[in-house]
Amino acid sequence: MSEQKKTPGRIRGTGTGTRRRKPSRRHRAKVVTAWTVAGVVVVGGAGLGYAYVTLDGNLSSIDIDAKLGTDRPDDVDDGSQDILVLGSDSRSGDNGKYGADEGAARSDTAMVMHVDKGHKSASVVSIPRDTLVERPACTSDTTDDTVPAQHRAMFNTAYEVGGPACAVKTVESMSGIRMDHYIEVDFTGFEKLIDELGGVEITTKTAINDSKSHLDLEPGTHTLDGEESLGLVRTRKSVGDGSDLGRIQLQQAFIKALMEQAKSVGVFSSPKKLFGLANAATKAVTTDSGLGSVKELTGFANGLKGLGAKNVHMVTLPVEYDPADPNRVLPQEKAGRQVWAALRNDLPIPASATEKSAGDKGDAGKVVG
Repeated sequence: MSEQKKTPGRIRGTGTGTRRRKPSRRHRAKVVTAWTVAGVVVVGGAGLGYAYVTLDGNLSSIDIDAKLGTDRPDDVDDGSQDILVLGSDSRSGDNGKYGADEGAARSDTAMVMHVDKGHKSASVVSIPRDTLVERPACTSDTTDDTVPAQHRAMFNTAYEVGGPACAVKTVESMSGIRMDHYIEVDFTGFEKLIDELGGVEITTKTAINDSKSHLDLEPGTHTLDGEESLGLVRTRKSVGDGSDLGRIQLQQAFIKALMEQAKSVGVFSSPKKLFGLANAATKAVTTDSGLGSVKELTGFANGLKGLGAKNVHMVTLPVEYDPADPNRVLPQEKAGRQVWAALRNDLPIPASATEKSAGDKGDAGKVVG
């Protein structure tokens, strides 16, 4: 089993191969995309010139390439990048204030980020946690035991039963795309990062009052602190149809606001701001070993400088409600193939691929604008 750098109270992370490495490592335009990755990656390596040793010591990473084995999609070297970003719903450690721990952690939020080979634009595909998938057999991240394959398994159980390696294996099996990297963020890290950023400004078009996420906002413009931002990206009962699909729409709107906020506060021009954000970011994330140093994360930040919300196209994996259980969704096979094919071929995702998806319906995405 690979050796891991440990940071108290942090969640596990994963390495997922070495595809498309070449000199482009310094330009890893990792377009910020999962609820926190926007801020996390933007500043992840930015403090290199200020406190290399301190920031390097903050990072937690693990190399689990051996657990993924050789049965993986081809390692295509064309300059583009694919990254699986997970937000975990673990309630351990400092995250306990967000609710009781009901067992092993699950991947509450999952996004596949594809940065094009020119590093000029990015596509992001959110995978609903309640999606029923064919989960492949995988090797447990904690026990080294083989986790058997399962038919109609909820997507987020992959992380629960096998950790990051199983989550990556499941995404690669679904998409036919090899993940270059893996990034994970926990609740506490997200909250602290937003506070360090000075909050994120959003405009709500309708009121949001959600007892589960403890968020109460009137229509209008608000600057959300870390706790309120976390509440927004966890809200689902009071928006749209109350499902995870509505929450994904809120998350995507928030991420774009976060990207713009990071640029507006001078993330790349203020040494003090850079260090504060880099310090918070490196404590917040767990990565694969290929990103497990400040030197590597610096490449991320450099590659992201030219990317803004207008360059990032965000969609939800095309799904439909499961006739046998309205609380679950099924991938729309034909439309899903269109989405993954676009990423594999470094092309924009066609609008036709998501127009009939349950994830594209509802008004949750119109709540924040």
